[in-house]
Amino acid sequence: MNDREIAVCHVITMLELGGAQQNTLHTVRTLGSPFRASLVCGPGGVLDREVLDEGRIDVTFVPDLVRPISPVRDGAALLRLASIFRERRPQIVHTHSSKAGILGRAAARLAGVPIVVHTIHGFGFNDRQPALVRGALVALERMATTFTTHFIAVSHSTLKTGIDRRIVPRERASVIRSGIAIAEFEAAARQRSRGGDAAVRREMGLPAEAPLVGMVACLKAQKAPLDFIEVAARVARQVPEARFVIVGDGELRPAVEARARALGLGDRLRLLGWRRDVPRIVAALDVLVLTSLWEGLPRVVPEGIAAGVPIVATSADGTTDVLSDGTTGLVCRPGDLDGLSERVVRLLRDPVLAARLSRQARAVLPEFDIDAMVRAQEALYHDLLRAVGRGIEPTTGWRRAAGI
Repeated sequence: MNDREIAVCHVITMLELGGAQQNTLHTVRTLGSPFRASLVCGPGGVLDREVLDEGRIDVTFVPDLVRPISPVRDGAALLRLASIFRERRPQIVHTHSSKAGILGRAAARLAGVPIVVHTIHGFGFNDRQPALVRGALVALERMATTFTTHFIAVSHSTLKTGIDRRIVPRERASVIRSGIAIAEFEAAARQRSRGGDAAVRREMGLPAEAPLVGMVACLKAQKAPLDFIEVAARVARQVPEARFVIVGDGELRPAVEARARALGLGDRLRLLGWRRDVPRIVAALDVLVLTSLWEGLPRVVPEGIAAGVPIVATSADGTTDVLSDGTTGLVCRPGDLDGLSERVVRLLRDPVLAARLSRQARAVLPEFDIDAMVRAQEALYHDLLRAVGRGIEPTTGWRRAAGI
């Protein structure tokens, strides 16, 4: 690194095939001059091999940085992160996800890093956890606030939760959307108009004209994939020709498969696992469904909008930043299986409504440009560096002193 470069170290728990991970990788790849980005994460993610083979990212794997709480391994990860920061001397550490966010920010404080930014893609606590567990996680987040120069929230709903829980000081927070590659999904939508959706159905062994309902999500409790299976079974009873697809994988896959068999979905359902051609699959759908119980801001929602697909979703946190029920999508409360099913059937039977919702939803797309997301982060870094350069303590007043 030369004297004019500004080292920025991003830290994330694991490189899964999720929105937070993909956006972090895009930021590290494309952060502009004078910033020089590197990445630190735990091993074992779906994207590890891709990142290593690509060779464009300066990545360091910390074996003890794991998702489950483990006092011994967490302590080892904290010390290793602090050692990395002391060695590399980054001017900025930027953390993502709950575990890496807490350990990474504490390690940055131990190493004397002058600027520490944390992006809240979603909190590790939720109202469905036991009160003691939720309270402990909130307490840890509040502790980490003392190590944080600035917070980025991906949705206004997430920011409000942080403020209400006394985790995020409003004067030290910004909303920067979780970006998507809009052009890729728009291109897939154009291919659909040329028969691309029929090609996707043929590849899956489905009838070319079958209405297709799908979800793109990790198969974990947060995304409630079993609710999607219940919804699919109810929709199938009313629209027998409908077919269903899930893109994604995870710990609940065996439970999903078992429930699908029990409900008799048979060859109506395809579980595709992790895919790298998500734009063409999303664009082939007639309805995109999201059954999440909680969210930061689900990246698949703007992806579906860019692909021109109508959306049925739960009102989980940041989702309602993007979708307004009856105007830009159809929304109901988490766990409302009857409501979700009814809305999917309504869209399958009313193509005029589906087209209107899809068209009206496009107004939000400029907020989600992935390169604009990176430029917004760069602008924030510059603001924070100017505050530090003027001798202002960023954690107590950089925003006012910088005049922004």
